[in-house]
Amino acid sequence: MPRPNERGADRAKRRRAEAGAPADPSRRAALKKLAALGALAAFDIGALASCGRKSVGSRAAERKVIVLGLDGLDPRLVARWMAEGKLPNIGRLAKLSGFHSVTSSIPPQSPVAWATFITGRNPGGHGIFDFIERDPKTYIPYFSIARTTPGGRALPVGEWKLPLSGAKAESLREGRAFWELLCEQGVPCSIYRMPTNYPTQDTGAEELAGLGAPDLLGSYGEFSYYTEAPPPGSRAISGGAIYRVTVSNGHVRARLVGPENTLHEGNPSSSADFDVWLDRERRVAKIAVQGQEVMLRQGEWSDWVPVMFEMVPHLKGVTGICRFYLKEAAPHLKLYVSPINVDPANPALPIAAPSGFASELAERFGRFYTMGFPEDVKALRHGILDDREYLEQTAITVSEARRMYEGALNDFQRGLLFYYFSATDRTQHMFWRAMDPQHPAYNPRLGRDYGSAIEQCYREADDIVGQTMEAADAKTTVIVMSDHGFAPFYHAFNLNTWLAQNGYLAGRQPWEGKLDLFSNADWPNTLAYGLGFNGLYLNLEGREAEGRVSAEEREAVLQRLSQDLSKARDPKTGERVIERVHTMANTASPQTADRAPDLVVGYANGYRCSDESVLGEVQANLVQDNTDAWSGDHCVDRSLVPGVLVANKAIRAEAPALLDVTAAVLAEFGMATPKDMEGKPIW
Repeated sequence: MPRPNERGADRAKRRRAEAGAPADPSRRAALKKLAALGALAAFDIGALASCGRKSVGSRAAERKVIVLGLDGLDPRLVARWMAEGKLPNIGRLAKLSGFHSVTSSIPPQSPVAWATFITGRNPGGHGIFDFIERDPKTYIPYFSIARTTPGGRALPVGEWKLPLSGAKAESLREGRAFWELLCEQGVPCSIYRMPTNYPTQDTGAEELAGLGAPDLLGSYGEFSYYTEAPPPGSRAISGGAIYRVTVSNGHVRARLVGPENTLHEGNPSSSADFDVWLDRERRVAKIAVQGQEVMLRQGEWSDWVPVMFEMVPHLKGVTGICRFYLKEAAPHLKLYVSPINVDPANPALPIAAPSGFASELAERFGRFYTMGFPEDVKALRHGILDDREYLEQTAITVSEARRMYEGALNDFQRGLLFYYFSATDRTQHMFWRAMDPQHPAYNPRLGRDYGSAIEQCYREADDIVGQTMEAADAKTTVIVMSDHGFAPFYHAFNLNTWLAQNGYLAGRQPWEGKLDLFSNADWPNTLAYGLGFNGLYLNLEGREAEGRVSAEEREAVLQRLSQDLSKARDPKTGERVIERVHTMANTASPQTADRAPDLVVGYANGYRCSDESVLGEVQANLVQDNTDAWSGDHCVDRSLVPGVLVANKAIRAEAPALLDVTAAVLAEFGMATPKDMEGKPIW
C-alpha cells in the first residue's frame, strides 16, 4: 500500500507517465576509526514497514506547513539588512508575524539545536550534547550524531572475510522525531537535509539526511589534492590528503582512495586509479577514470563523476561520486578532488528513507552532494582552495539544493515540508573576517573583495524565502527559522590549558610542548577535563575509567570549578573569556546520563574553545588570536547567539524557543504537545 504522499517507485512511475517518458596522527586516527562506518558493502538497511496510519480530522489533514531552516541566520544581521531594504521577503513575513529572536539550545551548536527542534526535548532528553563527545570508559572522543556497529561473524575465505551479518549505522539521538508523530496520524511529511538525522529511519516520512551524513570514507569530508608542487611544509592534514605527483610526457597516473575494505584481511583502503593528460600550453586537462573522460579548463569544475571501489575481485563494489577541480595546469599541476560522496543513485549508506528515495531524487535532479557538510571548509582553511574557489564550490552546493527545493515545492500538496539550507552558516564561519575590521584575520584587500560575502548569502536566503511565499497558498503556514545566530571568533581559549594551570588536570610530566589527554593525563589525580567545543567533564568515580571525584565530592567540585571558570580572563586584555557556565548535572535522562558533560562552558563574545583543546590538547598559550579562515562562530553562550523566527501568521510568544517551534508545528495539525516534549505553541 503506498503511503499518503506517494513514496518511492510509485511516484517516480507517475512522473514518468505524465512526462510521456518510458518507465595528531595517532589520536586523529583513533577518532577517525571510531567514527568510521566500516563494512560499507555489507550494510543491512532493512525492509520498509507497510503503512496503516491513523488519520487526523479532515481539516487538519488538508493543512499545509512549510518550515524553511536557514542555519545560523542571525537576528542582528537580519534586522540591519532588513532595515536597509535588502531582505524584502523576510521583511514581509516579519510584518505578519513580528520579528522574533528564538532561544537556542545549550550549547548553541547545530547538532544540539536541531536535535532539540526534532524531538521537542532539551539535550538531556535527546542525548546530543556537542559535535564531539567521549566514551567515559576510554576517554576517546567520537562524533556525537551516529555510530556504526560492526557486522557479526564472518566466514574466512583465504585473505577475504565474507560477512554473515551486516554492519549497522545507529543514530545516537534519543526521542521520537515530531514528524513521526504526524505520520502516525496520516499527515504526509517530507524532510529534506535535516541535521542530526543520520541514519534516516522508517518513520513514514520521506527523509534525506543532513548534517551528520558522512562521506563514503565515513568522515565529515576528506578531500584529495594532487600536485607537483605541494604547499611548503605540507604534511598530513585534517580533513584531506595531499599527494605529490610527477608529470611525465604530459601524463599523470594517480589513485583515488576509497573506504576501508572490511571484507579483506587487515581492512586496507580500497582505491580506484585515474589518469590525467595535460596540455600545459592550452591549460587544459583530460581526466580518465573507469572508462569516463572529463575535459577541464584551468579554473573549471567537473560535474559529478561516479567511481566504483572494488571490495571483492570480480564482484560489484561500492559506488561513490566526486567532483574534480583543475586549479592549475601550468606551470604545475594542481588538481583538487572533492570528498567521495555516497552515490545517491546507488547509496551504500542509509542517507534516505524510504530506501529508494535518494535514487528517485538522483534520477529526477541528477547526482548531488549527499554529505551533511557539503561545503569544503577544510580545503579553504588549509589553503587548497582560495576564497573565490571556495565560494564557487559553495555556489554549486546551493544550486543543487535550490533545484531540489523547487521540485519539492512543486510536488507539495498537503502535510509538512521541511527543507534545510546550510550556506548561511558556513559562509559566516568562513567570511566573518572579511566584514569585521576588528578581526585578527581581517585585511583591507580581503574586505574589499569579500566583505559583502555574508550579505550576499543572506540576500540569496531572502530570495529562497520569497520563492517559498510564492508557492504557499491560503491554507499554507510558512515558518522560517534558524537554529542559532552568530558571533565573531577573535580569540581561541584552550580550556585544557586552563584546567592544567588551575590544578584540575594533572599530567604525568609537565604540560610542555604538544601533549594531550591521551598521552600525558595523570587520571588518578585529575579532577576535570575538556573534550568537545563546550563540554567539560568531571573525572567521576564509577563513570570514568580512572575516576578521581567521588559522588560525595561532585557538587562541591562543580561549584568550585564554575566559580573559578567565571573568573577566567584573557592575559593580554583582561577581558572575560567566559560568559556563563551551565551545570548539566541531573538534567540528563538515565539513557543519556553517562554521555552528558557535567558543565557546558558558554564563552563570551569574541572567544571560543581552541581546536586543539576540542580534541584534548594542552597548549603553552592559554589564549591565542584566531587568524584562521574559520572566523565566525556560535559555540558561545546561547544568550549571545539567538536564532531567527518569522512566519506568515502572528506569533504571540514573547520569547519563543526552538522547543516551542516544534510544538507549534504539531499544533498546526491539531496535535497537542506530548508529555515527553517540553515546548508550547507560539501562536
